[in-house]
Amino acid sequence: MAIYAARRILASVPILLLAVTAVFFAFQVIPGDPAHLFVGPDASQETIEAVRRELGLDRPVYVQYLEYLRRLFRGNLGLSITTRLPVTQELGARFANTVKLAVSSIVLATVIGVLLGTIAAVKQGTFVDHLATVVALMGISIPVFWLGLLMMYLFSVELRLLPSAGNDTWRHYFMPALSLATFSLAFIARMTRSSLLEVIRQDYVRTARAKGVPELFVVARHALRNALLPVVIIVGLRFGYMLGGAVVTEEVFAWPGMGRLLVTAVGQRDIPVIQGALLVFATSFVVVNMAVDLLYGFLDPQIRYQ
Repeated sequence: MAIYAARRILASVPILLLAVTAVFFAFQVIPGDPAHLFVGPDASQETIEAVRRELGLDRPVYVQYLEYLRRLFRGNLGLSITTRLPVTQELGARFANTVKLAVSSIVLATVIGVLLGTIAAVKQGTFVDHLATVVALMGISIPVFWLGLLMMYLFSVELRLLPSAGNDTWRHYFMPALSLATFSLAFIARMTRSSLLEVIRQDYVRTARAKGVPELFVVARHALRNALLPVVIIVGLRFGYMLGGAVVTEEVFAWPGMGRLLVTAVGQRDIPVIQGALLVFATSFVVVNMAVDLLYGFLDPQIRYQ
């Protein structure tokens, strides 16, 4: 297991380096001068040139790239153009809020999705199965922003039960978490159903039933335990997507997270903040994928032996 873990961790290093390189060079080809944005539109040309020298923008691109890597290893993401604060400080609290929303959403999606998929598999071909399939298809098809606006209109405007924005209490989490979890919930439900149907047809499940084991124990202790192995992969991947894909949800519900900060930074052309946010998203996704690989190798010994 230690060798398998070491190989997976080492395999993630070039992926992270590739992500850092892509983020750096992407901003070398887009129009706009960071020095001009940094000093403002009324600055003189002499001031702009001085800032360019101070920021190292007058150096060759490969020198800027190496300096960028050196600053990253030291945890320095630069200064925000709009607030003049360190980017790490700007991202710190926002990333914590995004993690809270993503964790709430993935827990909700996993619990409801596994339960819905299990019921659909056990009741295969019945009205319950068809209803669960329709719900799953609706969850995959409904756009996140439209669902968020509908819930906001129903629960905040009409019923006045839940606040429409903010993250102060648990009541603020319900609509954003459910909105973000809907697609993943439907995906997990479909994966659980298909995986459980495949396992239920195995010989050891038939043997357990033939011995008179109650159906609840057959499903919960024998079938579902093995059926959830591929679902673990889906849950991990969806959690990684939630960390980077909560932009729309955070914007709709005014959630003070990384996604909303990124949208604001794009509107203000705050390049250091945009770069920092993209790097955090990329790093989070790589780390989550690596953790899922390690967990899957722990749960299935055949994976790490191969």
